[in-house]
Amino acid sequence: MFDVTSLLLVAFGVGIVIGLTGMGGGALMTPALIFLGIPPTTAVANDLVAAAVNKSVGAAAHLKHGTPDLKLAALLIVGSVPTAAAGGWLINQVGSPEEQQAFVKAAIGVALLLAAGTYVLRTLLNMRHNIQVASEGGSPDSDEAPSLRVVPTIVVGALGGLLVGLTSVGSGSLIMVALLMLYPRLAPNKLVGTDLVQAIPLVLAAAVGHVIYEGIDWSILLPLIIGGAPGTYLGARLASWVQQNVVRRGIAIVLSLTGLGMLGLPPVWVGIAGAALLVLGPIVWGLVRKGHGLPPFPNTREEGLQAAAERYKQRQGSHDD
Repeated sequence: MFDVTSLLLVAFGVGIVIGLTGMGGGALMTPALIFLGIPPTTAVANDLVAAAVNKSVGAAAHLKHGTPDLKLAALLIVGSVPTAAAGGWLINQVGSPEEQQAFVKAAIGVALLLAAGTYVLRTLLNMRHNIQVASEGGSPDSDEAPSLRVVPTIVVGALGGLLVGLTSVGSGSLIMVALLMLYPRLAPNKLVGTDLVQAIPLVLAAAVGHVIYEGIDWSILLPLIIGGAPGTYLGARLASWVQQNVVRRGIAIVLSLTGLGMLGLPPVWVGIAGAALLVLGPIVWGLVRKGHGLPPFPNTREEGLQAAAERYKQRQGSHDD
């Protein structure tokens, strides 16, 4: 069984990660609650309600400074709210309570593996973006409203909403990466602000859909909010002192191993997978960096970007010829 102290410590720790990177909320909190002995459906329901409170604070700050693209957020909301609200109902249709718990646990495992993959993809997209910035001698980000891709954006919202409605995972990680791919020139602050704004109705709809069938357990919800707020604040204060790439790589490994465990992979094989990721991961990433003109392990970020920018210019010149 769990106790209040354990919940507070878990919420505080996850809050620190969210403050450091802006990522990992539902992807870390929900499996942590399950490992504490909380049934998967109860963990998802209470995490969604807590996330609705915490994300509202972050979105309010971005709205105050005018960073979100409200038209883009509205398209995402059109797609995400109906599917997110249906999450609780869909789980309730699975069968017996035991079958529902097994279904949600497996769905969370798949969602965690997807989230881990999107973290890696986001790092790759950011690397390419920074190389392009350096090669153009400025920033390709635009303060102007992007040309909206209506249908793909609504589809992204619908798929993200369904995943969140079933597992509470993906409101930040998966949708954020999809936006990066659809709108590569959207300024980073607008990207984050838009994602936070669209996440409020998304998470609220998912929370309502679960509360109707599962209810709220105040002994779980209150520690999540009370512990998460100071953790997020501390993480935000420490963000400038910590290399976020290192933290994000760690999160990707943790999510991968947790997802495999949720899907029933024996602990021995989870351990083997973890060792392989720790040893081979940096080697593979170094080869990817080298393929993009970056040194595998640069002394400074600026040196690496400058070298990659030169390679980028050469390739563009060869294409033009």
